[in-house]
Amino acid sequence: MQSGKIKVIIIDDESLARQITKSYLSKKSDFEIIAECSNGFDAIKKINELKPDLIFLDIQMPKLTGFEMLELIEEPPVIIFTTAYDHFAIKAFEVNAIDYLLKPFSEERFESALQKAVLQLGDRFKQNSAIENIIKTTDEKIEFLERVVIKDGSKITVIPVGEIKWIEAQDDYVLINTEKGRYLKQKTMKYFDSHLNENEFVRVHRSYIINLGFIQHLEQTETESYRLVMKNGKQIPVSKAGLQRLKSTL
Repeated sequence: MQSGKIKVIIIDDESLARQITKSYLSKKSDFEIIAECSNGFDAIKKINELKPDLIFLDIQMPKLTGFEMLELIEEPPVIIFTTAYDHFAIKAFEVNAIDYLLKPFSEERFESALQKAVLQLGDRFKQNSAIENIIKTTDEKIEFLERVVIKDGSKITVIPVGEIKWIEAQDDYVLINTEKGRYLKQKTMKYFDSHLNENEFVRVHRSYIINLGFIQHLEQTETESYRLVMKNGKQIPVSKAGLQRLKSTL
């Protein structure tokens, strides 16, 4: 563990929850609160700027959830999650041996979580591996995506899935095409194929997933070969399997 005080950032959209955490921490002379944030956008900026040792991270926040934040933090500090009852989140924490505080939490429970966090300060690799597993575990529990969060440098963009026109494979990334721009995301095509509503999105080719609402028409290019023309004129190849999925959905 490092010398000096342990630097802490508190992230919670509820003022009362932040006050309780601050009150408990005020009794600890070896901890220093360097910032508090009421939303995920500000929190990402503060974490990257101030490099805290420990953060208290609320899961349910309106603009950017705690889980969405995990994908965007460049160098994750040790994290103590705070949450109202969330079955899937708690299961993910327990499976990966990450501590969490279930609101409302007592000072005794807070003390226990803090002691575990201090021990983790000396093993960031283990902590980071656990966070990666939490992201994977919670991803698997999501039925349908409602939005996609993109980080490009210091800019964070939240894309409602209804604005996605099509997604195309780009090596280890995907390129998400919208009316407002194109965005790279480090996720697989398989992930989006299984997490987008199949009544709205169809994988028509191994490299393309399309939003049915942005199709202009389907045309045959040669014998048993087809392509989609999107409303903006973009032409997208359609495989035989993709054609069957498209016909089945339509």
